[in-house]
Amino acid sequence: MEQVFALLARVLHTDVPILVTGETGTGKELVASALHKHGPRRKGPLIAVNCAAIPATLLEAELFGHVKGSFTGAHKDRQGYAEAADGGTLFLDEIGEMPMEMQAKLLRFLQEGEVRPVGGNAVKFVDVRVVAATNRALENQIRAGAFREDLYYRLAVLTLSLPSLRERRDDIEPLARFLLSRNEGEGLPTAKLSDDALEVLRAFEWPGNIRQLQNELTRAAAFAQGGQIHAADLELVSKKA
Repeated sequence: MEQVFALLARVLHTDVPILVTGETGTGKELVASALHKHGPRRKGPLIAVNCAAIPATLLEAELFGHVKGSFTGAHKDRQGYAEAADGGTLFLDEIGEMPMEMQAKLLRFLQEGEVRPVGGNAVKFVDVRVVAATNRALENQIRAGAFREDLYYRLAVLTLSLPSLRERRDDIEPLARFLLSRNEGEGLPTAKLSDDALEVLRAFEWPGNIRQLQNELTRAAAFAQGGQIHAADLELVSKKA
């Protein structure tokens, strides 16, 4: 993580595309947010797009917009996410899920900065910084013919790789205490951690990484007695039993 922070500090004031890699739940969107909030485009918008959550047939219209009547349900002109991010940052999450046809259109956007709404002829030029993220090994997808090599090199001018939580076990205790304190600030259940609970947290493999840790702590805090989380309050222990 010290290496990640050092690299972040070096790329904050650059304006080149960045690819953030790592398992689900390692904090890729938080990195994109930090790059935007502390970078030269912080006064502009940060627009996040989950490429895996939007059907392939709608992704182009969501990203580049559409004109009225261009397809069923297009009742009025609509601005796309790329244009909405003009002057700021466009965060493309789960970029490895993007269909090949859409990858070609994204590549043109990255090369030329032009946006052509679905069903329209007018071209608009926008200025955005692109941060992409994936939990997939894009190099393997390139070899399998599922991801364009030229798009990969456009996106991965700089790459930040986030380690899994099981690779940074010394961070589990401070992370757990921070997440519990943040729950309190957000009006969610909170409690203190006992030594036996910490021992269980440190020993767990955390396949869902920080996101799973946060969910576990919030659930345990809701059931904790006397404002303290014990090992028996953790769902990890009940499932193992």
